[in-house]
Amino acid sequence: MLPAHLTKDKAVLHCQFLENTFELAQLDDGAVNGTALWLSGQVMSYYIADNFRPKPRCENKLCELGSGIGLTALAAASLGWQVLATDIEQVVNNVLRPNILQNSTSTRQNIQVSELDWTIPPEDWCWEDARAIATSELSARTSCPPSKTASLAPPFDLICTGDTVYSPELVAPLLRTLHAICNASRVRKPVVLLCLERRDPAVADRLLGDAKDVWQFVIDKVPQRKLVKALERGGVHWAKDDWDGIELYKLRLDVQ
Repeated sequence: MLPAHLTKDKAVLHCQFLENTFELAQLDDGAVNGTALWLSGQVMSYYIADNFRPKPRCENKLCELGSGIGLTALAAASLGWQVLATDIEQVVNNVLRPNILQNSTSTRQNIQVSELDWTIPPEDWCWEDARAIATSELSARTSCPPSKTASLAPPFDLICTGDTVYSPELVAPLLRTLHAICNASRVRKPVVLLCLERRDPAVADRLLGDAKDVWQFVIDKVPQRKLVKALERGGVHWAKDDWDGIELYKLRLDVQ
């Protein structure tokens, strides 16, 4: 698999992940950031494969925020996770849902695609609606329509998000969303994997600072050597410059 910045000109990607090859359509028209492949999703996929394999005889539910073109969701599902892949409406309709359907035979069909807009307050979410947990339309609903199929809902065992905060305005909505989903797991709070590319140090520092000081997350940075090991075990041998600036953090909600 080539690093994402070398494939921006391609409308369709053939991404090899372990024994699978996913066919992923992407859009690089600048309309929405989430419609193209990003490095964080690639690195996070291999880290999950190396460190978070599903446990036998468990539900193994994973929620991804900002799934984009679907690489991490497909990768996790191919490992055996039950995946809730979420994004805003434009991304879901233009790339995410079509890509998941295109690759459904590779992932044991254990992915649910849902709209989840972080700007919608958690009290207005509707977990019973498998297609739209949180959209602007929810504010006009008088009730929460049940899905015709079983929907994935908290508690989750793992939450992940990659390259999803690129402006200060997104910091609070993302952290509020992460906090709400973690809080819905009452017995054991899930691990959150947060992967970012440090393009704007001020935004990255605010994200991590607010996660700790405002939203009470305990944060541990994953050492770079562990990321290198995860990539190499997955058969990926990129030059250092190809993914310089990628950082991965493990967050857990402090319940004390």
